Parts: sequence; C-alpha cells; structure tokens
Amino acid sequence: MSTLLDAHDQWLKDTGPAALVIREFLMSVEGNDGVVFPATFAASEDRVFKGGYNIDLFPDGSNICLIDSVGSQANRIEPIFAKPPYAGLIPQIIIKAGEGAAQKTLNLLHAGHRAGDAIARCSSLKAELQAAFKAVQAGDFTPLAQVAPTSIVFGAWDSRDTQAKVPRLVASTIRAFNVRKLTRSAQYVPAMEYVEDGLLDEPADDTAKKSYAERGFVHVPAPAAHGGIIADGGIRRDATLHLAALRLVSGTTPEATEKLQRYILGLALVALVAPPPGYLRQGCNLVRDPDPKKAREFAEVSADGARKPLGVTVAEALEYARTAAKDFGIDPDRTIAFGVGKDREVPFDVKAAKQDAADSKKSKRAKKSQ
Repeated sequence: MSTLLDAHDQWLKDTGPAALVIREFLMSVEGNDGVVFPATFAASEDRVFKGGYNIDLFPDGSNICLIDSVGSQANRIEPIFAKPPYAGLIPQIIIKAGEGAAQKTLNLLHAGHRAGDAIARCSSLKAELQAAFKAVQAGDFTPLAQVAPTSIVFGAWDSRDTQAKVPRLVASTIRAFNVRKLTRSAQYVPAMEYVEDGLLDEPADDTAKKSYAERGFVHVPAPAAHGGIIADGGIRRDATLHLAALRLVSGTTPEATEKLQRYILGLALVALVAPPPGYLRQGCNLVRDPDPKKAREFAEVSADGARKPLGVTVAEALEYARTAAKDFGIDPDRTIAFGVGKDREVPFDVKAAKQDAADSKKSKRAKKSQ
C-alpha cells in the first residue's frame, strides 16, 4: 500500500480529529477601509427580515455581516474540479439540453443542488442517481461517489425524490465584523429630452410613465440604494473539513470504505486548501490581508478542542487526491473525452421535466386536500 495513502489514515479513524479548519483574514483590494458589497437577500415571507444585507445586531452594539454564505461558497469552490489540474480527479458529467443552435450544456459541477438538482433529475442520469441516493440511505456512498463525488464533499439533498441527505463535509463562509452600512444614490439621465423635444407624447397615466422609465426615455432617480459596507472589524473566511462527518461515509465492506473515504478525503482536502475565488460580485473583490498579525491559520482540531497547526499545501493535497483517485478506480491522467470511460455527456429529458412538474402539482393538491 502506498505510504502516501497511509499518511492521512489517522484522520479517518474514530479516534481521529474532529475537523481541519482554516481561518484567513481578507480585505478589499482597495484596502482595509475599502467599501465592500455583501450579498443581498430577498425579504422573508413574514417580513421580519425586510431584505437587503444580512447584518446581525447584538446587544453590545457590535454586528456581523454575511459577505458570502456557505451555499454560495460551495458553488464557487466546486467548479474548480472542472478545470486542470483538478478535472481528472472526478467523473466529468455534461448535461445537454435543447437541439441545434439553441442547445445548451451544463457541467453537473455548476448545478446549484448538485446530484439533487432538477437538471440532473430530469436527465438520463435519473435512474442512476435515484439508485445512488437510495444506496446512501442504505449506508453505501460508493455509487454516488462514482458519478457525483463532489455531492458528497459539498453535500446534497434529494428533496424532490428519495429525500436522501448527504451532509456537507467542506463548509466555507465569509463574514465582516463591526460594519458601517452605506447608501448610494444615482440619477439616470436620458440621452435627450424625448417628451420635452416632442419626440414622444406626454405620458397619459402612471402606466405610461412607468413604461417610459423602464425603457430609458425619462429621468429616473435611484435614491438611498445599498451602498456597501466598511468593515471596521475586518473580514474573515472560515473553512472547515468535518472529518467526523467524513467517517460516516461508508461502502459495503471495510476495504471499500477505506478506498472511498480516502478518495473523498483527497477531494475534500483539495477543496479546503485550493485558493478560492476572491472576486465574489461587483464591488466585492477580496484578497488576503498582508498584516503579519493576521496570518492564515490552519489547524487540526481534536475532539477535546486541542488545536495542532497544519501546513498541507495545494500540491500535497493534489498529490494525495490523485493517488486516492487511482486507488478508487479513477485515472486522473486520462484524456477527458466524453462518451469514454467515466466522463459522459447525457441528454436532458424534456418529457421527464414536464412529468416532474406535473407530479409536483399533484403532490401539492394532495397535501391541500388532507
């Protein structure tokens, strides 16, 4: 057995550490006092949360602002497995929808709910994924790892079919502390005075006025809109690889479980240590804070809370992942050619999607009648 594969087996034992954690301090490319635009969220149905930035306020006057959620971070990190040098570590699944010039393709890695996403459920993968999720419910994660292993790394919920839940092994969140919320105003000025110059008629009613505004024919003010935040307490990314959860990932035999856990550990290690995207959205381009007092922290956390510093590099994680992939039966050096081996192009099934939507309506009606 390769000594490289043996190297991290202590993390897979029941007596092993609870997690690997990374804490890194970030800042805007403009500097620590730069303006950063957090994610915005829709209002809650009960209107308790009125929408906008997610800022939690505390009795002592401090606050924490969510810059990027755990789900959003997962959807940013997972696509690294679609490109070299990581693409060979997993099966590449491309879903094709439509015909001719209108045809669109999507790598399963870009589907928001991964193996539980509608685009996968309504493709020719349906039966295979359904069987894989049922195997998970029975305690065997191997079939899912053979088609969609990152659904194990980043978690999945087959909420529209088997209800199988796969816990998230790698979680990352970015937050800002003690923030000052800003507003901004803008004024749209049309290229010419369409109404005043007689090019368009005076709007007859509010509907016409709204239409003119939407089409850019009149002045449109935009006062007091979200203007970002300044993080006086800094910005921090916290990422965790939950080894305690990884140890729950199993196969049908001890040998199969060992190969599977090593393979998933390799993918999870790569996801944990690979540099995540810093450009999150317009107005939010984050980089590492160079302050020596805010050095990146990487630690192994034991069940008793003890922390041991780690220094696993991206190259080391990749080497381990490649070795574990080969042991699991995936050739990381293959030339990715769809239709050959484990890499596939599969069609989206329009009829299945229509039936799925119809079944959903029937289910809702049945619940209402109960």
